[in-house]
Amino acid sequence: MKSIKTLIVIPLFLVSSCTYLDVVPDNVATVDNAFTMRNTAEKYLFTCYSYLPKTGNHIYDPAVLGADEMWSIRENWASLSVVRGFQNVVNPFFDYWVGYEGGIPLFHGIRDCNIFLANIHKVQELTELERRRWIAEAKFLKAYYHYFLLRMYGPIPIVRESLPISAGIEEVKVYREPIEECMAYILQLLDEAVVDLPERIEAEETELGRITQVICLAVKAQALTLNASPLFNGNPDYASFTDNRGVQLFTATYDHEKWLLAAEALKKAIDLAHSVGNKLYYYSENDPNGAMVSERTNLTMNIRGAVTAKWNPEMIWANPNDLVTSQQAEAQARLDGNTPGLASTSGILAPTLRMAEFFYSKNGVPIEEDKSWRYDDRYALRRATAEDIHYIQEGYETVELHFDREPRFYGSLAFDGAIWYGQGRKSETNNWYVQAKLGQYSGGKPSNGYSSTGYWPKKLVNADNVYSATNNYTIVPYPSPIIRLADLYLMYAEVLNEYYGPTEEAYHYIDLVRARAGLGAVAESWRLHSSEPEKPSTQEGLREIIHQERGIELAFEGVRFWDVRRWKKAIQEFNQQVKGWNLLQETAEEYYIPTVLHSRQYQLKNYFWPIREHDLIVNKNLVQNPGW
Repeated sequence: MKSIKTLIVIPLFLVSSCTYLDVVPDNVATVDNAFTMRNTAEKYLFTCYSYLPKTGNHIYDPAVLGADEMWSIRENWASLSVVRGFQNVVNPFFDYWVGYEGGIPLFHGIRDCNIFLANIHKVQELTELERRRWIAEAKFLKAYYHYFLLRMYGPIPIVRESLPISAGIEEVKVYREPIEECMAYILQLLDEAVVDLPERIEAEETELGRITQVICLAVKAQALTLNASPLFNGNPDYASFTDNRGVQLFTATYDHEKWLLAAEALKKAIDLAHSVGNKLYYYSENDPNGAMVSERTNLTMNIRGAVTAKWNPEMIWANPNDLVTSQQAEAQARLDGNTPGLASTSGILAPTLRMAEFFYSKNGVPIEEDKSWRYDDRYALRRATAEDIHYIQEGYETVELHFDREPRFYGSLAFDGAIWYGQGRKSETNNWYVQAKLGQYSGGKPSNGYSSTGYWPKKLVNADNVYSATNNYTIVPYPSPIIRLADLYLMYAEVLNEYYGPTEEAYHYIDLVRARAGLGAVAESWRLHSSEPEKPSTQEGLREIIHQERGIELAFEGVRFWDVRRWKKAIQEFNQQVKGWNLLQETAEEYYIPTVLHSRQYQLKNYFWPIREHDLIVNKNLVQNPGW
C-alpha cells in the first residue's frame, strides 16, 4: 500500500498517525489525488469503513469474553487478562483511543471521515445522489466511532473537523467534553446521515454491509437507550468527575424523559426494519433442511441460524470487517477422535456453569423459580431416554441441569452428552453427540486445546461447517452480527417498561422473541409455572425478566458485557466465581462436581476504560477516568 500523509494537524493524542491508502499514483503524497476520480474517492470511503471494530471476535472485542458468559484455557488472551485484573494505564488492553493491544485507532477513523467530508465535493464524476449517499455514510461512521468510544471511555473529545496546518499548540490540546454534548453531537450526525442513506441495499452482491437507514436508526436507538440507562443518566458515582477547567463531565440529574426518546427511536427503527423485510429468523423458513427435521430441532436451530446464517432476514447490521472463521473452530467441540480435522478444532471457548444455569426451564421461567423443576437436585445424575433424543444422546448419563430446559439452551450450548446437529450430519437418526469426560474426544487435556468448563458455545458455530471422518474441518464463514431484530425488540420492551411500567406492548415484543424460542407468553408462563407469579406485573419484576431475556437471547454475541455495564449491575453480576465441571475425571460421579476456575474482582473503575498514560502526558488537558 502507498501512503498519503494528510496535510492536516492531528490532535496531540494522535501524534504518531498517518493515513495509508492505495490511491496515490507514483507516490505523490497529497490528499487531492485521492479526490480527483470517483474510484479513488470510493477507496477513501472504504478506508473509513475499515475502522469498524471487529465486534464478536474475542481478539479485538473485549465484550466477547469480558462478561460472565465464557472462559478459556488461554488465560493470557487480552480479554481474559482484563477480566483477571491486569488492565493498566501504561499499555491498556483494547486501546481504541490510539489503537494498541487489540484496539483499533478510532480517532484515526474519525479523522479520515473528516478528510473525506472536507474533500468529496472535489470529485466531478459523482452524481449528486451518489455524493449525498457517500457523505451520509461517512457521517454515520464518524458518529458510530464517537459512540463506540463514548461507550468505552465515557466523556471523549469531539472531533468535529480536522484542524488546519496553521493551528497553534493550544488548539491541538483538546479536552474531553461532557457526556450530554458528546451524545448530542452523535445524534446530530445520525440525523443528518439518515435522510440520504438508502432504505435497503439493492446491489446485494457488491454492497452488503454498507450503511442503510435501518442501521442508522437502530444505532441511534441504541445510543439513546445507553443515554437513558443508569450508567449515563444521573450517575452519582461520577457526579464529581471534572476536567482541569472544572467542567463537569457527567450529568448528576436523572432525566426520566430520556427513556421516552429511546422508545420513540426504537419504534421508528423497528417499523422501518419491518417495512424493508426484516423479520425474526426461523430455520424452517430459511433452510431447505428445516422442513425435514423435528419441531424441537427447528427450535434449537432458530437461535443458531439467527447468528450464523449469512445475511439472514433478522440481521439489521452485520459486520463486513469480520467474517467469523477461526473463532468457529475455537467454539467447536471435538466430535470424533478419528477425524483428520481434529487438530483444527480446539474447542477452547468455554461457556461458564453460571450461563448454563442462566437459561430458562422448558416452561420459560428461571430454573430457580420453576415450581416443577428440580432446582435443588440440578447436579444429581440422570440418564437420557428416547424422550430426550433431540437434545441428549439416548442412554447417556449427565446431570439434571441439562434436562427439561428451553430450546435456546440446547441451541446455544453443548455439554457432555449433548446432541450436536449439523457439521455434516443433518439427520436426526445419525447426529453427532459430545463426549467430554477425561479420555473422551472432547475431554480435558488434549494436545492443543479443550473446554475449560465442559461447555461449548454451539450457537456460534455454523451448522453448515463439515466435520467428517475423511476431510479436515471445513468452515463456512458468516459476518458477525452487530444488531439483530430480536435485540431491538427486547430493547424496546426494556425502555417501555422503564418509562411506563409493564404494558401490553412491552409484553408483545418480549413474547415475539419467546415464541420463536418455543416458549409461552411471559405473563402466562410466570402465572402458571413461577413461584413469583406476579413478577411480570411490576416494573421491577419485568425489568429483571427483560434483563435475563436479553442475556439468554443474545448470549455469547458480545451484548451482555455492554448491557450489564449500562445497567450499572457489573459489580453485582461480574464479581462471581467462574465455574465449570471437574474435567480431569472419567466417571460421571466425579466429573459433575462444580469446580472454581477463577474468582473475579470487578471494581467501580472498570466501568470505563483507562486512557493510556502517555496520552495524558502529551496532552495535559486530558484527564484520566476515575480510579485509574
